[in-house]
Amino acid sequence: MATRDKVEEEIYDKVVDLTEYAKRQGWWNRLFGKNSGPLAEKYSVATQIAIGGVSGWCAGYLFQKVGKVAATAVGGGLLLLQIANNTGYIQVDWKRVEKDVNKAKRELKKGTKQAGPELNTFIDKSTVFVKKNIVVTSGFIGGFLLGMAS
Repeated sequence: MATRDKVEEEIYDKVVDLTEYAKRQGWWNRLFGKNSGPLAEKYSVATQIAIGGVSGWCAGYLFQKVGKVAATAVGGGLLLLQIANNTGYIQVDWKRVEKDVNKAKRELKKGTKQAGPELNTFIDKSTVFVKKNIVVTSGFIGGFLLGMAS
């Protein structure tokens, strides 16, 4: 049993050495930055992947369920409106609908130009977070996809 523990310790040391070696490489620093994470210093890689995977699975599962409910509600509402329109319960002024949709498109275009700096700041912060917590993020993405599939 002592030899097994010694072998596991040697493997762990080699993995740690490999990660330290990778962090010293130029491509690693260009891709992930010089400090690749506060979580990397506190928890093992397996723990980080497990935390990311479980939280990703929960988020993916909830996203899937909420998405189905939302799609059913929107589709059902549109179906009921179309049935009510065809049976004569309601009359839709399609010219007014088209005018309102075009107005909403114009306002949306204006809004996207104004929201640029806030969106860029959010994207920059998200990129920094992903680079600092690459192992947790990859576990989260894998868990999210599994949660969406289940």
